[in-house]
Amino acid sequence: MQDSALLHGHPGRLVTAGVAALLLAVTSGSAARTQPPATAAPPVRVVVVGDSLSTGHGTSPQQAWPALMRTDPEVAGLEVVNAAEDGSGYLSLGDYNGTFGTQVDDYVTPDTGIVVFFGSENDLGYASADVGDAALAAMDRAEALAPDARIIVVGPPSYTTDPDPGLLDISDQLKTATARAGGEYVDPIAEGWISDDFDDLIGPDGDHPTVLGQHYLLDHIGAHLEQAAPAAAAALEARQDAHRPAA
Repeated sequence: MQDSALLHGHPGRLVTAGVAALLLAVTSGSAARTQPPATAAPPVRVVVVGDSLSTGHGTSPQQAWPALMRTDPEVAGLEVVNAAEDGSGYLSLGDYNGTFGTQVDDYVTPDTGIVVFFGSENDLGYASADVGDAALAAMDRAEALAPDARIIVVGPPSYTTDPDPGLLDISDQLKTATARAGGEYVDPIAEGWISDDFDDLIGPDGDHPTVLGQHYLLDHIGAHLEQAAPAAAAALEARQDAHRPAA
């Protein structure tokens, strides 16, 4: 009965409250409809330029470190495109007559956030200065195709503590070319990659990584990608904002 008395005692107040509630609901609904939907940040596109160390030769393409990266939680948010070709290098022609330069031309796009070059011992036998020139040309081409991309260059590894002098010359040339291109150089020879655990990480041919070796490469190269990803994502977002029409 008390509730009934209240209902009949203040009809005007209740009507006013009801109208206010209705207006609030309509206004809130309209505001909700006009708010742009939240969208997830697009993944950072990573193009891997390389040789048989990146194709999974000796294991399988699914076990190659770029393929493993697609499911690794430490580098989530990366869209990995593997352009690597067996036998290729900056000058060396691969099994399909490609080089690192043609891989750049075929796979690097304006929305690419990171380009990784890895290798190559296949360039042994060419003049190291020519390898350096070809490397710089490939990096400059990558920058022209993807102006906002981060460039990471990983030199050829050596599996011993007494590396081939030719590999050292190539590594020196790549380091210089990377500096000129404004990229980041990673030196597996100086860091002693694989040399301490050759039997487990390298397969029977003495050259190509085992499955465990591919995971080793994932850990070492992935760490650099993980560090580069935030800046690459920010550059991609800024690029999209610059091309978004004004409200």
